[in-house]
Amino acid sequence: MSSNFSFSKTHLLGVLVILTGIALVGCTTTANESSSDLKNYFAKGDSGIQSGGVKMITITTPKGDFNVWTKRFGNNPKIKVLLLHGGPGSTHEAFESFESFLPQEGIEFIYYDQLGSANSDQPADTSLWDLPRFVEEVEQVRTALDLNKDNFYLLGQSWGGILAMQYALKYQENLKGLIITNMMASCPKYGEYAQNMLSKQMDPAVLQEVKAIEAKGDFDNPRYMELLIPNFYEKHLMRRPAGEWPNAVNRAFGKINSQVYVLMQGPSEFGVAGKLANWDVSKELPSIKTPTLVVGASHDTMDPEYMKWMSTQFPNGKFLLCPNGSHLSQWDDQEHFFPGLISFLKK
Repeated sequence: MSSNFSFSKTHLLGVLVILTGIALVGCTTTANESSSDLKNYFAKGDSGIQSGGVKMITITTPKGDFNVWTKRFGNNPKIKVLLLHGGPGSTHEAFESFESFLPQEGIEFIYYDQLGSANSDQPADTSLWDLPRFVEEVEQVRTALDLNKDNFYLLGQSWGGILAMQYALKYQENLKGLIITNMMASCPKYGEYAQNMLSKQMDPAVLQEVKAIEAKGDFDNPRYMELLIPNFYEKHLMRRPAGEWPNAVNRAFGKINSQVYVLMQGPSEFGVAGKLANWDVSKELPSIKTPTLVVGASHDTMDPEYMKWMSTQFPNGKFLLCPNGSHLSQWDDQEHFFPGLISFLKK
């Protein structure tokens, strides 16, 4: 009995050694694959001076050539996401939260400051602030970055969503996927929602004072922001006390080019009064065949029910609701925003 036990124990140890060896090989293979993926993701874009992924792109406009700033983060030949920031006239910094979620998924994304914004040239010629010209700017950026239908995802938030939809209506053959976040397909409908729903959620006395300031065109009055920040922005723009807003959000707001913003959006937060006042592509959405993700938020400045309806108008549309989010749901509802976005990109 002792001899049999000894043999069984020896046999068992041999089996364990073999199984352990197999497990170690499996772990090593997985580790090697992971290491290889990581190496590929952070591969250098060229052999010249390394600039951290920054590339200045010269664009041609009716008013001459200008330079716009881009920055590539990661490398994935199948998924390249170009980010169109809001405003108009804001900056890529509102997307910095993406760095905490997309790299670990191997997803390449590209920051881009549009002409007139932050790190890009800021010409004074107001004729440049025009939607069709911005569309052609995006197309020139796409070409310069060698993005194509096999890898090019375009993500636009707020004003960037307007730009993304307008780009897709003209150049959808270049797209692999389209993501519209926090932007309705109709500025008049957005204005109606702001006037009929959002403004009525404010304290009547506060709203009356806000309206009085707007009626005078006194938008530089410090009191205007004193009223809007706690009564509107903290409820519908970024659902945190303003003192707790992320540094990236504050930087983005601090650098807004007010000339571009006011000319196209208008000075009021309760609708659009600039060049975009009558912009509406609601009826054109069915012509965009590109797989499209529409992201809405329950507390947004944009109507989440309209956003849901929008997703049904794209032949290959999908809707993602951020129930705890507002206009910047990539910050205040990350637990819904990023899993939904990543799932769409990987499918």
